[in-house]
Amino acid sequence: MSFEEFQNRARLYVIGALENGEVREFEEARRDYDQQAEDFITECYRLHEALALSLKPAKSSDALKERLMKMVRERKQGSAG
Repeated sequence: MSFEEFQNRARLYVIGALENGEVREFEEARRDYDQQAEDFITECYRLHEALALSLKPAKSSDALKERLMKMVRERKQGSAG
């Protein structure tokens, strides 16, 4: 695996998006690239955490709640008939 491919997989690794076989290959490449790999993974975790901390929780609006409740009422009426 090239280092560029390792970097792409490292980003997926950090968010838990690699499949089992991919994880094994990634771990092998991680050992091969040694400190360079560890430095890149550390940077990926740092960026991932910074992104997570920068996100603001979505506020639910009254309009959204009303739409949801309308859908629930309509579904209940449709299944009751």
